[in-house]
Order: sequence, then structure tokens, then C-alpha cells
Amino acid sequence: MPKLTDEIKRAIADIHLCYVATVTPEGRPNLSPKGTLRAWDDEHVVFADIASPRTVANVAANPYVEINIVNPFSRRGFRFKGRAEVFRDGEEFMTVVRELREQHGPAFPVNSVVKVRVETARPVLSPAYTCNPSANEADIRRSWLAFYGVKPVDD
Repeated sequence: MPKLTDEIKRAIADIHLCYVATVTPEGRPNLSPKGTLRAWDDEHVVFADIASPRTVANVAANPYVEINIVNPFSRRGFRFKGRAEVFRDGEEFMTVVRELREQHGPAFPVNSVVKVRVETARPVLSPAYTCNPSANEADIRRSWLAFYGVKPVDD
């Protein structure tokens, strides 16, 4: 059974922003936002190292990472735990570079690509749902859109 279901792949594509947690060689946590997360296949995600020297150095010292994605309006998302590798050439690198440069222009900087073998993929459980079992996603979305002053688009 794939770790990355179609629902998870859609969430990754829709949410865009994720947070990658690594551990420094001194054992300290490091959390870094990434805007390039993509599903590579049913078992892997990838993101570009655009300005992430600490994340890449941390992965070199300890390859275990956690990645979280959460839609700020629906309060739904996923968390992935796995083992990362850094690529500076090869298929993973060239594919991600090509896709990003097609989207953002030929000078879009990519230093390396980090590929994570997802060992676990679990939903993020928000108190917006767990504290109110009758809550539905449409109502929660409307309430957070209003909180942020965003005019809702018809659901």
C-alpha cells in the first residue's frame, strides 16, 4: 500500500508550504519552511534547496526528518517522517530543477534537491475538529477565512 495516497498528493500540491524539521549535529532542533515540496512517487517527497544550507548540513549529519503541511483555513494536513538524501545531480535533481525553472524562470536557483523516503504519513489532527466533533470542514474554513479577513470563495 502506498504511503502517499492520492488524497495526500493532492494536499501536497494544494498547500505548497511545508515545514521541515531536522536535527543539528549538536542535537538541536531546526525547523525550516519550504515552498517546493512535491510528491515524487508513492513512497517519496522531494523539495529544493534554494537557501537551505543548514537543512542540507543537518541531513548530512542525521538523515531523519519530519515534514508537516497544514492548510491554514481548513486546519487539515499531514505529517511525514522519513529518511532524507541530498542530490546535486541525477534524475531527481534535474527533474525538480526543470519543473521549478518552467514555473519561475530559467534563473531560478536550486543548489540541491532533498528526497525523503516517507516511512510514516499521518493526518494532522486539529483541535478545530477534535474539540468539536460536529464541526465540518466548510464551517471551519469559513471561520478561518473570516478571521484572516479573506473573502470566501463558494465551496
